[in-house]
Amino acid sequence: MARKFFVGGNWKCNGTAEEVKKIVNTLNEAQVPSQDVVEVVVSPPYVFLPLVKSTLRSDFFVAAQNCWVKKGGAFTGEVSAEMLVNLDIPWVILGHSERRAILNESNEFVGDKVAYALAQGLKVIACVGETLEEREAGSTMDVVAAQTKAIADRVSNWSNVVIAYEPVWAIGTGKVASPAQAQEVHDELRKWLAKNVSADVAATTRIIYGGSVNGGNCKELGGQADVDGFLVGGASLKPEFIDIIKAAEVKKSA
Repeated sequence: MARKFFVGGNWKCNGTAEEVKKIVNTLNEAQVPSQDVVEVVVSPPYVFLPLVKSTLRSDFFVAAQNCWVKKGGAFTGEVSAEMLVNLDIPWVILGHSERRAILNESNEFVGDKVAYALAQGLKVIACVGETLEEREAGSTMDVVAAQTKAIADRVSNWSNVVIAYEPVWAIGTGKVASPAQAQEVHDELRKWLAKNVSADVAATTRIIYGGSVNGGNCKELGGQADVDGFLVGGASLKPEFIDIIKAAEVKKSA
């Protein structure tokens, strides 16, 4: 079974209601490959989720950028998985490097979040990736394997998980992993899944790349055998996000 190309747009902490409406209009008018070729998910800040959900075209889906690690309650400022389910938000991004680094979310905490969100019926984009220091020390795979293991230890059904490999040194820096660098880590990650989870999970789980993806580099990155799509940051706020979605065609013609 071929893995369906996946393109996620992480809007991060950006936007006003007016800007969000403009982005949605651009997406709604875009000519993109059909749903059987590419799955498109956009992730606005919490406050804009209902607005985007109610106005976005029906063949694109919406993700939250985070959710709480367990049932809601006395956790001021947090949003629970149950609330997202209640709003019919199908996806959530968990373990983004910005949250790991700035908010000190540990591998275990992220693993717990992924397991809880899945148990509530959400689909999860789980982020992994190494820092520049870790890459230069040659420990990329150790870091990414430990991050993935914390999820694998808590999750038995991977059908609703997409792994996003995002080298921290490439996020928002303009430095992009070369297609060969991306392919190498994706291939190693898939081998890790085959060895530590199952051959089936390794073959079917989508591993997408994130880190300064743009209209200019998306086709070459997307053409790599084990790159199943993208998690796009800054470029997802611009019209070039459409070009990135269209990069899914490289798989169809392969």
